[in-house]
Amino acid sequence: MNHITLDLYDLVLASVLVIFNGCLSFYLQLRLERQLLIATLRMIVQLTLIGFVLKTLFALSSPLWTGLMVLLMVLFAGREIIARQERRLAGLWLYGLGTGCMLLATTVVTLFALTTQIQPDPWYDPRYALPVLGMILGNIMSGISLGLYSLLNGAARERSAIEAQLMLGATRWQATLPVTREALRNALMPIINTMAATGIVSFPGMMTGQILAGADPMEAVKYQMLILFLIAGGTALGSVSAVVGGIYRLTDTRHRLRLERLTNR
Repeated sequence: MNHITLDLYDLVLASVLVIFNGCLSFYLQLRLERQLLIATLRMIVQLTLIGFVLKTLFALSSPLWTGLMVLLMVLFAGREIIARQERRLAGLWLYGLGTGCMLLATTVVTLFALTTQIQPDPWYDPRYALPVLGMILGNIMSGISLGLYSLLNGAARERSAIEAQLMLGATRWQATLPVTREALRNALMPIINTMAATGIVSFPGMMTGQILAGADPMEAVKYQMLILFLIAGGTALGSVSAVVGGIYRLTDTRHRLRLERLTNR
C-alpha cells in the first residue's frame, strides 16, 4: 500500500475551510475572526515546533530528554487548567493541585501501557512514549478542568446547603457529597460520550492516522481500544484525586467550609 504524503499546497488548500469560517464570522457579526486567526497561527507554530522537537527527541532516544519533555507538557497543561476556571483556589493551590493530579494520573497510566501492553525497547522510547502520553494527558487535563470547575462553582452555589449539613453534624465529606458527585459526573461524561460514539459516529484520530498510514484496520482498532481504555482510567484517577484535593482545601479539619480560600478570576 502506498504511503500518502502531504505537501505545502495540500495544507494551503485545506486552510481555505478556516478562511471560510472567518468570512462566516464576519458576515454574521460573530466577532470571532481575531480569535480564529490567533488560534490558527498558534496551532501552526506549535505543531511545526513540536514536529522539530519530536524529530530531535526520536533521534536522541534519551530518558532524560524524554522526561523533560513530559514535564514541560504537564506544566503547560496545568496552566490551561487555571485558564478555564471562573473561581480559583487562592495562591498556587489550584495550579499545584491540577498539575500534581495530572502528573500522577498521566505517569501511572502511561507507564502501565508502556511496560505491559506496548512494550517498546527501550520502554522509554520517545517514539512511543510521547504520543501515548500526549493523548492521555490532553483528556486527563479536560477531565480535571471540568471537575474542578464544577466543584468550585458548586461549592459556592450550594454554600447554604453544605453549611446546614455541617451544623447538623455531618462531616465535610458527607456535606459536600452532592457537589462531589456532580463534579465527577461532569469530569467523566466527555470520555463516556467519546467511547459510546466511537466506531459508529466517529473514527478517532489515532485510528484514522494509522489507517491512512497503511496499517491494517483491525490493528488500528486494537490500538484505539487500548488508548480509550487508558484515557478512561487516567481521567478517572486524575479527576477523583483533583476533586478530593479540592474538597480538602475548601474545608478544614474542624469540618468547616472555607470559601474565603476561593478567589474570582
